[in-house]
Amino acid sequence: MSASKKTKSTTAKSPAPATKTAPAKSAAKTKAVVPAKAPAPAKTTKAAAPATPAPRPAPVAVKPVARKPVLTTISARVDVGFGNALYIRGEGAGLSWDQGLLMECLEADLWRITLPESAHGHIFKFLVNDLSWSAGPDYTVPGGADVTLTPEF
Repeated sequence: MSASKKTKSTTAKSPAPATKTAPAKSAAKTKAVVPAKAPAPAKTTKAAAPATPAPRPAPVAVKPVARKPVLTTISARVDVGFGNALYIRGEGAGLSWDQGLLMECLEADLWRITLPESAHGHIFKFLVNDLSWSAGPDYTVPGGADVTLTPEF
């Protein structure tokens, strides 16, 4: 009987090494998984590594915008009579108190002049034939204004 027991014990021992071999295979699988994770740090080094800046796109050409002059337009609604003309004198860009500027006649009772840009605006008076001054105080308009006045003589 003891011989049969030996056979049984030998047979019983053979499955044990097979069980030990199986965990060894799973350990080999674990080793295979570790190298697969190794490239992950390589990605972080690539993300943190760009020491050289990415190339920038070429700058878009910007066309300069033409600056429009700020013009002041002064109109006068007055009938100075046939053969007479309306002038303006004052201070500000284009004006002088010593000599008047002829205004353009648009209608029988509408005169207009356009003056260049002035940082401080314009102070002026109207004159008939550059001789007779309009009544009342001086007129004042800011630069870039478009005004229509009715002077009295």
